[in-house]
Order: sequence, then structure tokens, then C-alpha cells
Amino acid sequence: MISQGAPIQAVACASTGDTSAALATYCAAAGIQSIVLLPRGKISIAQLVQPLSNDALVLYLDTDFDGCMRLVREITKDETLYLANSMNSLRIEGQATVGIEIVQQFDWEAPDVLIIPGGNLGNVSALGKGLLLMKDLGLITRLPRIVVAQAQRANPLYRSYLRNFESFEPIQAQETLASAIQIGNPVSFQKAVRTLKQVNGIVEQATEEELANAAALGDRTGMFNCPHTGVALAVLIKLLKAGKIDRAERVVVISTAHGLKFVEMKVKYHQRQLQLPAPHANQPIDLPARLEAVKEALHQALERRTPTLCQTPL
Repeated sequence: MISQGAPIQAVACASTGDTSAALATYCAAAGIQSIVLLPRGKISIAQLVQPLSNDALVLYLDTDFDGCMRLVREITKDETLYLANSMNSLRIEGQATVGIEIVQQFDWEAPDVLIIPGGNLGNVSALGKGLLLMKDLGLITRLPRIVVAQAQRANPLYRSYLRNFESFEPIQAQETLASAIQIGNPVSFQKAVRTLKQVNGIVEQATEEELANAAALGDRTGMFNCPHTGVALAVLIKLLKAGKIDRAERVVVISTAHGLKFVEMKVKYHQRQLQLPAPHANQPIDLPARLEAVKEALHQALERRTPTLCQTPL
């Protein structure tokens, strides 16, 4: 657009940490100034340092994501500042490839269920857009069900789902370990609802205890889950137990960030500092450097070692 004469000086977004990182990276590579509005104290240090490192103009605001979103909508009324949030239809076009790539990796056979964490909800409509496009083109013959997983402390879509989407009320999102989806007034609500109605979708929520334990349980299989993926995993477990997902179905859980961005949360979980039950906490064992002490610790630990998720019924 710039090469064609558009007077764009910078690209801007509001973010809970991950959109800002991606925007700053690509703008730095393209030589375009990025501007990111972040809620102060509500993102991890790893999320903050990414746009700083990529020379973004970082506006660290004393508000939550919804406040950042309101402000970025105002400043991008200026045609020299280009909005990169999911209100922009081009953003959705890019995200639509997620659904296409999932099906491609399954040799063009659609899975039965897709579970995705939901915050601002652009990813939900984007996922549906890619799937519907493939069905229209005849690449797939059926659509997967989409499940949107929300944190209980930031669950406006779930509340609306309980009312059959007949009404929607923005909420004040409360502090949650799943900080990237701590959003009370998602801008893509209507698009997400249209998608969910087309695919017989489900919305479910997870408590702080459920999401923290699900993330830790998933880690035992070799993953390293962010808390938002923990929300999706917790919802998977709940729907399996409720019989809303069958064990014979092929289910894909979409991970929206890497656990390394949230090491503070993971350290606190394993040190039992989250003030939540932590049955999967794994603490280091302090020992003197003596063979006998090491052997005794090995004996005790291996005797009580619990099976992994793959061996344990949900």
C-alpha cells in the first residue's frame, strides 16, 4: 500500500503481548515504524521485551486491553496510521490460513473438532473463514466443530452462548493467568458468533485452577504450554468428561503462544505459589553431593512416580 502511494507512516495495534510481538517483528523487517499499545502490568516481561527489541514505539498504558483497543481505534482514524488489529479484514485473511494448514497437514481430511482460546475473537472467525473456503472449493466435505475456550474471569462470549447468543454484554475482565485473553469487550464478537452458528460450535470456560493444571498436565507429554493453551486443554478435558466430545473423534487444540513467554507463571505453579491446588507441581530436590543421598532420592522418587497423561485416564 505504501509503494502505491498510501500516506502510511506507521502500523499500530493494541495487544495483550502476542500481536504486538508479531507486528513489531514484521515491521522491523520491512523498515516500517510500528506502534503498540500495551496494558501496563498485564503482560509478561517476555512479551514486553519483544516489541522493544524490534524498535517499536511502545505505549505502556495504565489500562486493560479493552482500554488500549479503544485508544488505538481512535488514533488510527488518522490515515497515516494503519490499524493491524482484527477489525482489519486483511488481518483475518492472514489468520484464515491456520484452518487451511491444519487440514493440509492431515492430508486434506478435516478433523472433527478444533479448540481455540478466545479473547478478542478474530481468530475464531478467521479459522471459520479458511474452513468454509475449503468446503466451498470442494477440498473438504464437512466442517469441523469449533470450540471456543474462554477463561472464566474473561468470558463474555461464554455468557452470551448460555443465552443462545440472543444478547451480548461487555464485561470488565478480571485478572487471569491467561492474560492474553483477558478481554471483556471483544471487537470480533459478531463475526465469531456467525462462525459458531455455521459450524454448530461450542463455547466453554475454564477456571484458574483448571487452566493451570491442564497446562501442567499437557507439559508432561513433552509440550510447554502457555496458560491460554491451558484454557483450551482444560476445556477439552471438560467436554470429554461431559460426553460432548467423543474419544474416537480427532481433536486439534490450537496453541496461541509458547510457554517460554510465561515462565513466571510456570515457575510459580511448580513452586506452589499460585494459591491454587497444583497436583502436577514438580519441584527440584535439594541434596548434598553424596552418592548415598542421590541413590536414596532416586529410589523414593521412582517408587512414587505417577504415569504421564498418555497413561492416565482423563
